[in-house]
Amino acid sequence: METAIFAGGCFWCMVQPFDSQPGIDSVVSGYTGGHTKNPTYEDVKAHTTGHTEAVKITFDPDIISYTELVNIYWHQTDPTDAMGQFQDRGDNYRPVIFVNGPEQRRIAEASKRALQVSERFSKPIVTAIEDAKPFYPAEARHQRFYKNNPVVFAEQEAGGRADFIAEQWADAPKVD
Repeated sequence: METAIFAGGCFWCMVQPFDSQPGIDSVVSGYTGGHTKNPTYEDVKAHTTGHTEAVKITFDPDIISYTELVNIYWHQTDPTDAMGQFQDRGDNYRPVIFVNGPEQRRIAEASKRALQVSERFSKPIVTAIEDAKPFYPAEARHQRFYKNNPVVFAEQEAGGRADFIAEQWADAPKVD
């Protein structure tokens, strides 16, 4: 098993697209990239920890590749918005691919370049690619939120993400 860590706005919205894929063992909502050990949701929302909401995916690379996970990631985000995603604003919602080693970095950077030259977006692709740092699982109430709180999750999705995905990615071939 391997792990991948992606940040793309509210972590509630980043679980479902990965959770349903073959080869995924787990998708955990949490916090990473900052300087505070064991942050809470309230700490991260206060913008004092340096952490970003993210998901940590444990996957079987014999069933689903890291390249496929990166493709799924791009199709969940607005890669031109560096300071949040959709209605979620601030550094704790910034889009980041946190890489675990040189091979993940190579794949993520090549995929980002391919997306930029595709000219799908008129603005630059600003999603950061950073080395993975310690990942702190979020509180239990944030895990698998889309299944445990479907009404609130639907309201969150109505904040622009679903419309953006439908508009920008519906006809998109996968980005290699």
